[in-house]
Amino acid sequence: MSEFASPPPIPEPVLPQPAPRSIAKALGAAVLAWIFPGLGHFFLRRPRTAILYAVIVTATFLLGLSFQGRLYTPEPGQPLTILATFAVYGAGLLNIVARLMSSNPNGSILSVTYEYGCAYLLTAGLMNLLLMLDAYDIAVGRKP
Repeated sequence: MSEFASPPPIPEPVLPQPAPRSIAKALGAAVLAWIFPGLGHFFLRRPRTAILYAVIVTATFLLGLSFQGRLYTPEPGQPLTILATFAVYGAGLLNIVARLMSSNPNGSILSVTYEYGCAYLLTAGLMNLLLMLDAYDIAVGRKP
């Protein structure tokens, strides 16, 4: 027998399986969270959290616009613009309304703040995508 015994196997954690009704609620919360930041958490009866998230994501998005950042669209031969477009569309209605109201959705590359604006817009969209996942996890019971 070897003097080095192998440790006992670590059991796999058992995750609760969501009920079919809670999946519909979770998907609804995720869609609402995409439509407007914080709306999914408001739907889940977490109004203070919802307001905080709405303020943070909206302020980040508006700062990106004020810094003349770019609302990305896919460009042929530029595969990273697909990912950037996905990220910016994560902001939901904020992105759609900004595209409709903006006279220059590509931003102003000559602006000193252009890169900051792009970073803020991408960050706002990615934050909101994470909030969608958070709302989903709360609704299915994976998070308290």
